Amino acid sequence: MYNAFTILWAVALVLGVLILIHELGHFIAAKYFGVRVEVFSIGFGKRLLGWRKGDTDYRISALPLGGYVKMSGENPMEARTGDPGEFLSHPRWQRFIIAIAGPAMNIVLAIALLTGVFMVRYEHPYFLDQPAVIGFVLDNSAAAKAGFEPGDRIVRIGNAQSPTWEDVEAKVMLNPGQPLDVAIQRGGQILTKTIVPDKQGQEEYGALGGWVPQEPNIVTQLEPDMPAAKAGMKVGDEVTAVNGLPMRSMRALINYLQQNPGKPLDVTVMRNHQDLHFNVTPVLAHNAHGGDQWRMGFISNPVHVDKLGFAGALSKSIETNKRYSVLILELVRQLVARRVSMKQIDGPIGIARASGEAARQGWMPLLALMAAISLNLGIFNLFPIPIMDGGVILLLAIESVMRRDISMKIKERIYQAAFVFLILFAVVVIYNDIGKALPGLAKFLP
Repeated sequence: MYNAFTILWAVALVLGVLILIHELGHFIAAKYFGVRVEVFSIGFGKRLLGWRKGDTDYRISALPLGGYVKMSGENPMEARTGDPGEFLSHPRWQRFIIAIAGPAMNIVLAIALLTGVFMVRYEHPYFLDQPAVIGFVLDNSAAAKAGFEPGDRIVRIGNAQSPTWEDVEAKVMLNPGQPLDVAIQRGGQILTKTIVPDKQGQEEYGALGGWVPQEPNIVTQLEPDMPAAKAGMKVGDEVTAVNGLPMRSMRALINYLQQNPGKPLDVTVMRNHQDLHFNVTPVLAHNAHGGDQWRMGFISNPVHVDKLGFAGALSKSIETNKRYSVLILELVRQLVARRVSMKQIDGPIGIARASGEAARQGWMPLLALMAAISLNLGIFNLFPIPIMDGGVILLLAIESVMRRDISMKIKERIYQAAFVFLILFAVVVIYNDIGKALPGLAKFLP
């Protein structure tokens, strides 16, 4: 009951706010230019409840899959009366602003939400925004077979130059089953490798097993009565080497301990910019996954947690939304080229599931998710598909170049085709959602 209630209120909040903001953009712009708004609706279909004020019927409708602002005379198939309150009676530049105002409000909301989140808590793994240096390569893994080694720095992956690990993960994720050229710097040499990310999970995201990012092995928690604590190591120490061998990640350190079971180790740590040495003998003990392995008895979770000022949070929010926008466009490009699966797109069911999970984690994850969905909604509505905002903008641009209106007959055919396309697209997305929610159907998905 708790889970169902959490999902219901979370998805109602997320979709309700995002749809309201989107339609409010159209509404405010239309009112500003004197266009008569007949309906302001959250949802489609049958009117459930609402009120009328002036010329506008404010309503909540039966199907909560979007919303709309119905402006007088906006349908090109309707007869024009010349009434100055009609949408088509206004100059094209005003219609352009009215059309773009909805997506713009969603993009602004995404920036505002992330700015607020970053001002309260900006948390991210240390390695994510660092240069992509490999810290460990698992034996016999795909990365090992491709020839990668610890210490290699990825200087190019696909068309991304000097990538961070976030850039690398995005490229791998969006290229399942597709060969990717990777240039690495090893010593003074630049070497070229080719990787083919595997398809992983129901969404079939790309993944490459076997490589681990380089990150500092900072002691964030010491376990009492374990070898590290007994040897004198402290929270904040950074383990840099064991027996003189550089340790570029916790995975590399764990692997070394298993290969040298129970042997005394010379552990080099950096404390206050000074190298210190400790003699530590690992013991066989439970790990976080419930199994037994050779351990020194400390946990390393190098995560940056900051509270950014307004200027810093705004700058970071704009940068993050810009990067996500590029990823969204890249995903669409890959979809059109049939290089990724439609399973990577979530519909209402996927959004509901993600909203419920984010809500259980707290307000900050929920607001961050709202920002991501708002950005997606804003960009998706700018795609040049007739009926949608981007399609209206495209037709206005064509008419501006032609210096005359497109004929009503042509517009009617364009809108009919676009409507069929959107219905088919919605069916496919919802079908994917159902298949992912009910794994038994997944094998039938394209």
